[in-house]
Amino acid sequence: MDAVVEAAARILEGKGDLSYTTNAIARTAGVSIGSLYQYFPNKDAITRALIRRELKSLEDQLGPVFAAPTAPSALADFAAAAAAYQMRRPTLARRLDEQEEKVAAPDDLAPARVRIMELLSAVIQGHGIAADTALLEDLMAVARSLTDAAGHRGETDIARLARKIEFAMMAVATAGR
Repeated sequence: MDAVVEAAARILEGKGDLSYTTNAIARTAGVSIGSLYQYFPNKDAITRALIRRELKSLEDQLGPVFAAPTAPSALADFAAAAAAYQMRRPTLARRLDEQEEKVAAPDDLAPARVRIMELLSAVIQGHGIAADTALLEDLMAVARSLTDAAGHRGETDIARLARKIEFAMMAVATAGR
C-alpha cells in the first residue's frame, strides 16, 4: 500500500493530473493493476490515502509546537514547521491542495485538521488573541498561500519563508483587534 501511495505522489509531483491514472500508479509502484484494486477501489481512494499521509507528516513536523503551544516562540515554530513541511516537496504540496478540493471527504481531513486548528488556536491565544474559526481558517490560508507561492517560484530558503509566514499570520491575527 505504501508503494502505491508513494507512486501516486511521484506522479502528481512529476507529471501532474494528465498522467495521474490507476494504470500509471500501478506501473510506477511496480504492482499489477489487480493488486492495486485489492487495496484501493479507485484513484480517488489513493489520493485520499496520500492526503492523509501528508497531513500526518505535517502533524509530525508540528510536534514541538504541540508540546509547548503557548511558548513565546510558538508562532515562529509553527511557521517554521509549516514552511519546512511545504518546502520538502513543494510541487506535491501544491498539487495535493488542488486534489483535496476534488476528492477529499471531510472524514479524511477532519481529525488532522481539528488537531492542527486546535494547536493554532492555542498558539494565537498564547499571544493574547481570541481565535475563532474564521480567523484560524484565514491563518491557515495565509500559510498555505505563501508556501505554495514560494514553491511555485522555486524558493528554497525555508528560514526566510518561515519569517514571512510568521509576520503575515501575526498581521492577520491582529488586524481585527
